[in-house]
Amino acid sequence: MNEAPPLAVPIDRPAARQTEQTLSRQADSASSLARDALRRLLRNPGAVAGLVVLTLVVVLAIFAPIIAPYDPIAQDSRAIRAAPSAQHLFGADNFGRDVFSRVLYGGRMSLPVGFVAVGITAIAGVACGLIAGYYGGRLDTVIMRGVDLMLAFPGILLAMALVAILGSSLFNLMLAVGIAAIPEYTRVVRGSVLSAREAEYVTAARVSGAPDRSIVLKHILPNVLPPVIVLATLGIAGAIILGSTLSFLGLGIKPPTPEWGNMLSDGRSMMRHQWWVSFFPGLAIMLTVLAINLLGDGLRDALDPRLRNR
Repeated sequence: MNEAPPLAVPIDRPAARQTEQTLSRQADSASSLARDALRRLLRNPGAVAGLVVLTLVVVLAIFAPIIAPYDPIAQDSRAIRAAPSAQHLFGADNFGRDVFSRVLYGGRMSLPVGFVAVGITAIAGVACGLIAGYYGGRLDTVIMRGVDLMLAFPGILLAMALVAILGSSLFNLMLAVGIAAIPEYTRVVRGSVLSAREAEYVTAARVSGAPDRSIVLKHILPNVLPPVIVLATLGIAGAIILGSTLSFLGLGIKPPTPEWGNMLSDGRSMMRHQWWVSFFPGLAIMLTVLAINLLGDGLRDALDPRLRNR
């Protein structure tokens, strides 16, 4: 007697097609939103102005060895405390060093502190926020209690303590500034993940059998990036100010290496008569931070879904 063949498990093709269509719509929507955000950003005059100024500052810092007319640490006894002139555009300090050259080279120290510190912060903060928000439970409790502990200390105090422990160097300064801002990123990402993990496209990915790693990296992460991008852009300005503050206090980059913060510190005792020694480094900080804030505000408006139809 022949045995009956085993029954094949029927495949729910309509459900599978629906899952594929949901994921496809998600990808198309993300691409459309990115184009729409870029269009709104370029229509914002403040954001465009900020982008132009920031680009100019970065280019000047990169090409400082070519643009600077003098060695930034070379001393000239004939130019001690010289006022701004055709020979020294921004004047000279109390050692006869050209302030214009030092401001250009100072950007090569101050700008990396902002960008690298925010990179460290974003990587660590986003990772902690994703894990805490997606998995929850004990992991969420442990991570968020650590964040609460770090938030108990003011950011500048925490950065000062880290620099004092690690030592004064450019890398340690970037690391300290980056670690001090991790809690803010963790909380923002965790809050976004808690709402995103219940979305329809995440449920569709789970139904299709996607592993947690794929769901987090391909479906949740792209949808929590907009607030992180805005926070990171504005955070660069804060990191530059914090790095300059630590150098001003003597905990960051040490003289004679030019850095905007320690240049401000060098000229604070000469503000009444040799104002240019502190004025131009301060102006560089102000213009850079203003440009970044304008760009950050433009990104925030461009990525705001409530302004999508304007």
